Amino acid sequence: MIDTALLAAAATAELEDSGPLEEATGEPMQTSGASLWSSDDGAQDAGVWQCTAGPSYWVQEENEFVHILSGSLTVTPDGGLPRKLGPGDAAVFPRGWRGRWDLHETVRKVYVIF
Repeated sequence: MIDTALLAAAATAELEDSGPLEEATGEPMQTSGASLWSSDDGAQDAGVWQCTAGPSYWVQEENEFVHILSGSLTVTPDGGLPRKLGPGDAAVFPRGWRGRWDLHETVRKVYVIF
């Protein structure tokens, strides 16, 4: 079941501490989040995620759709050009995507793992 109250308030919802970001490549980055929905087998998930500023490196093990609610970041795929994302922007990172996420400030996003 989807928590529609949390979805409506995703930009301001209180999030639970998720600890430091494993993908961080510099100073520790703090994450927090809230799940809106998850499949029975846990392979698919949707929620709200927030992370403090810093550099990180990602290898996508699943497909992910993101919608940026606040903050800004630059994503740079391996061998590709950087792209800046900010509030209102959406992006899809397909399984196998590799590259840097440089969070310029705290970022909050709605995500869907599929």
